[in-house]
Amino acid sequence: MVVLQYLAILITYIGLGFGYLPGLRMNRATIALVGAALLMALGLLDLPAAWRAIDYKTLIFLFGMMIISANLAAAGFFRLAVDYTIRHIHSRFGLLIVLTFGSGFLSALFLNDTIALILTPLVVGIAQLLNLNPVPYLLALAGATNLGSVATLSGNPQNILIGSFSGISYLNFAKALTPIALICLIIQVGWLWWLYPEVRSLRPDLKVEPPHYRILKPLLIKSLLITAGLLVAFLIGIPTAEATLIAAGLLLVTRRLKPERILQKVDWDLLVMFSGLFILTEGVQKLGAVEWFSRFVDTPLNILGVTVLLSNLVSNVPAILLLHHLIPHPDTQTWLLLAAASTLAGNLTLLGSVANLIVAEAVAKRGHQLTFGEHLRFGLPLTVVTLALSYFWIY
Repeated sequence: MVVLQYLAILITYIGLGFGYLPGLRMNRATIALVGAALLMALGLLDLPAAWRAIDYKTLIFLFGMMIISANLAAAGFFRLAVDYTIRHIHSRFGLLIVLTFGSGFLSALFLNDTIALILTPLVVGIAQLLNLNPVPYLLALAGATNLGSVATLSGNPQNILIGSFSGISYLNFAKALTPIALICLIIQVGWLWWLYPEVRSLRPDLKVEPPHYRILKPLLIKSLLITAGLLVAFLIGIPTAEATLIAAGLLLVTRRLKPERILQKVDWDLLVMFSGLFILTEGVQKLGAVEWFSRFVDTPLNILGVTVLLSNLVSNVPAILLLHHLIPHPDTQTWLLLAAASTLAGNLTLLGSVANLIVAEAVAKRGHQLTFGEHLRFGLPLTVVTLALSYFWIY
């Protein structure tokens, strides 16, 4: 029976790493859920133990941020930001800078996967309107959503997990890692300038009629006010899950939008995947398999290496769930290193983060291609440099 339990865990993590299982129509959400169900079927966990393993605060935080992002998108906030970019940026290098820091900033406030999902078709559209090669700008988007999300607990799912496990406040986390995010974004701009000569131009030769879109002004004002209030709540120390759920609840009180329009934008797959992963990790811990990693996380440098490796093998969220049991609770530096390493490792390969895959898949649907090799040429040097920077900054 133990052999079958280990086999179920192994197959599940392989599926999570690749995002599918050969011959089966399963995504990461269904793989995680089926893996959790298998562990219960094999007697490793019962239903009450599986239920207790789910970190409801993380799920509430994720759900609330998705509701907020959906309202901002419905109000036209993200298209307004793109419109501002088109109207005021007239050079190729200027577009690269604004896209990098704009998407990085938005990813620090909201979930990076959401920003990648919303902005990718807009970036492709801008590139087509301006007759530009979309690849460097899409790499800028994918990289910046990862780099910018380093800065805050709300930037990406793994940071949300780390905030829940470590107890680090939103403000303290941002104070520690925002400088790293800013420096990394600057490094990315320089690296893309070196890789793609066509983005270096400072000539004001980009002129295009901005696309037409609709702004729901009352909803936009309401969404921005509530989002600003949420950020204030984070800064003054109100628990993130409670504050986010209250903000989401206020946004759902409306006469303008049908609730299904917002709820359809919630990434239910991600919430299901998280639930399955919590149960799966509880099973791994019960088997004692997590202790195998303990010999490799005895120094900060080893923690960095193991985190980067696991983040690219099984993705960053499962990596955090596997490693967090081995991190001393009051050791803030190690938690910060874990957050930075798991996020920055997402730029290493095209498969390193969900944001990368979102960009690649959205581009493919529009007749372009972002290949594994093209991304590796961009991501490998960037990841090595930014990981070294984060290590020496934190320690």
